[in-house]
Amino acid sequence: MTTVSPDLLRRFDVPGPRYTSYPTADRFVEAFTAADYGQALAQRRSGPAALGQPQPLSLYLHIPFCESLCYYCACNKIITKHHERAATYLRYLSREVDLHTARLGLEQPVTQLHLGGGTPTFLSDAELGELMAMLRRSFALVPGGEYSIEIDPRTVDGARLATLAELGFNRISFGVQDFDPDVQKAVHRIQPAEQVFALMEQARAIGFDSVNIDLIYGLPRQTPESFARTLAQVQQLRPDRIALYAYAHLPERFKPQRRIVSAELPGAAAKLAMLSQSLSAFEAAGYVYIGMDHFALPGDALAVAKRQGRLHRNFQGYSTQPDCDLIGLGVSAIGRIGATYSQNAKTMEEYCDHLDQGRLPVARGLALSRDDLARRAVIVALMCQGQVLFESIEQAWLLDFQTYFAAELEQLGELAEEGLVVLDDAGIQVTAKGWFFVRAVAMVFDRYLQADRNRAKFSRII
Repeated sequence: MTTVSPDLLRRFDVPGPRYTSYPTADRFVEAFTAADYGQALAQRRSGPAALGQPQPLSLYLHIPFCESLCYYCACNKIITKHHERAATYLRYLSREVDLHTARLGLEQPVTQLHLGGGTPTFLSDAELGELMAMLRRSFALVPGGEYSIEIDPRTVDGARLATLAELGFNRISFGVQDFDPDVQKAVHRIQPAEQVFALMEQARAIGFDSVNIDLIYGLPRQTPESFARTLAQVQQLRPDRIALYAYAHLPERFKPQRRIVSAELPGAAAKLAMLSQSLSAFEAAGYVYIGMDHFALPGDALAVAKRQGRLHRNFQGYSTQPDCDLIGLGVSAIGRIGATYSQNAKTMEEYCDHLDQGRLPVARGLALSRDDLARRAVIVALMCQGQVLFESIEQAWLLDFQTYFAAELEQLGELAEEGLVVLDDAGIQVTAKGWFFVRAVAMVFDRYLQADRNRAKFSRII
């Protein structure tokens, strides 16, 4: 890590995409239909798979249910205490999987699986077992793959963690956000620190490959002093990975956030202080800065992948897995097949209606143009490797980089003066300082964003 001045943090605290995809999901259109998605699946099957060389897949399953509402949440979720709804949802997930295997064939190799939500651990142990058995009947989960699940600490105990390991999950992520009781009360998520400490100890004993902790700064009633106490507790926990997110208060878009008292939100100076504290604390604890909001211990697979230049990025964030197609299953799930993106219907009613009619539940998506693909290659290289070699882009996309991206290189000149990038005749190199603002560097190559200055819809970079 490197020292970043408060002034630099302040000047680059602007809204911008997280680039889990390019183009970003707000560019998806309803003109992209289930038929278009089905065609993309057919093209995948007739590609290398037809020659006996099936390319690995990544799977994302969205479990939308939560027992209680967290006021900061911007996820697609259904608040309910009726656990019987999960059984119905699993039946529809099974139908969706069947529609995929009918087009792709059985036993497609899967090297990455992620259960997100909502709260995946809303499902009972038996239901999680049923889900994993269904996936194994349909796909070939490759030994040594990354199989992860998001966990609300309030929904599990040591026995449940052991069950998750038995089911094949080797990576888990605890949603902590903040340990301060006053902050927890303000966001309607009470979970004692002792509970998380006990779960971490049990997870270590079970032997998960990686344990992640999610934190959020900028929540109501947070102060630099209170967050410093949370950081000290996280240092004691010493998770393998840490995801540190800035809270984006967008009550006009996300109804739960309207329950947050705006006057209780920390100001910009306090948020910057919390970020600065976090960077110092993680550096002192020996964490490697992966990029954006991710940190990992040097021995974690994510840190190793960054050192070896194997880091990738998909809709779940940074990944050690090679760039591959992603199938999104469940309400609102997003996938990527070939040069297309797709998103499922966002409501349970629409999702089930599609499947009742025997259709893939795709509601919108995008077929990428050649320009989109070239820019995606540049943005992914910046976000993951921290550098772009002109020659590699030129050879892959048959263009002259300095001519094609002349306007973008001119803008990068300003970032070079700030010490965020280094430009030369061979390419672009993100500096150690620039890693903290890599979203701002990538935004230069976002053709849609450059044409649309209405950026308030995105979270802030800092």
